[in-house]
Amino acid sequence: RRGSLTLWIEDATLDRWQSVGPHGQARYRDIAIETSLMLRTAFKMALRQTEGLMESVLTLMNLTITAPDHTTVSRRAVRLTVRKSPSAPKGPLHVLIDSTGLQVFGAGQWLEEKHGAKSRRTWRKLHLAVDADTGMIVAQVLTDQHTDDPSQVGPLLDQVDEEINQVMADGAYDGAPTYQTIAQHGDNIEVVIPPRKTAVPSMESRSPSQRDRHLNKITTEGRLAWQKATGYGQRALVETTMGRYKSIIGHRLRARRFGAQQTEAAIGVAVLNRMLSAGRPNSVRSQTVPA
Repeated sequence: RRGSLTLWIEDATLDRWQSVGPHGQARYRDIAIETSLMLRTAFKMALRQTEGLMESVLTLMNLTITAPDHTTVSRRAVRLTVRKSPSAPKGPLHVLIDSTGLQVFGAGQWLEEKHGAKSRRTWRKLHLAVDADTGMIVAQVLTDQHTDDPSQVGPLLDQVDEEINQVMADGAYDGAPTYQTIAQHGDNIEVVIPPRKTAVPSMESRSPSQRDRHLNKITTEGRLAWQKATGYGQRALVETTMGRYKSIIGHRLRARRFGAQQTEAAIGVAVLNRMLSAGRPNSVRSQTVPA
């Protein structure tokens, strides 16, 4: 039901919630910090509100563990390593890659909202790799606004543990460096990227490369025929994922420090994947039995 809150904590998580430091002080494990940040992101609350919600929920559950205070969560978020989704899709994967901009909500934006004063906006770029079959986000990277998209193909694919059989992206990723990077992650990966209108066949290869074959198909039959033959329309799924991120998580980053912003984006991806794994039905194609 919409608006309901169900929180379950495994016994193993309770055992790993806190540890004792060298001088006897209590120290929260990463699982506690990650849980607080996920609740904060899912319900779009401030850190102080998240601390109060966590304390209330733990009290109602009659648990003896305590919630991390907002100062600890803010400090630890800078270097937190977010765990991968336990329901990650199995390979071979059809990976869709794209990026979108996220605005940094800082002092300048606060002044603009309060007094109407114009300020120079700061942006970050969120690069995502999405599994086309399940819609799960299998990799993410947050960079500054000046980082070009093709340079992040390698860092994204490095996060994918499963076998990859196809990589699809828009024309901004076109170029020999992108194809070379993808080839380093598998010899037989099919690359579906539309060549630029100014693209020309490569002169170095003895046999036509994947990019040359795409270019030849577009030249002889047209771009629409190429899109139909390659299934390029599936790339819209990654744009849908970008829209889900901005509508559910938000189009702004609250954290001030870049390390914390990277954690915030990773937590947002984890929340989306958790929602998708919990709410996505298992669809099975119906079989027609002959009479």
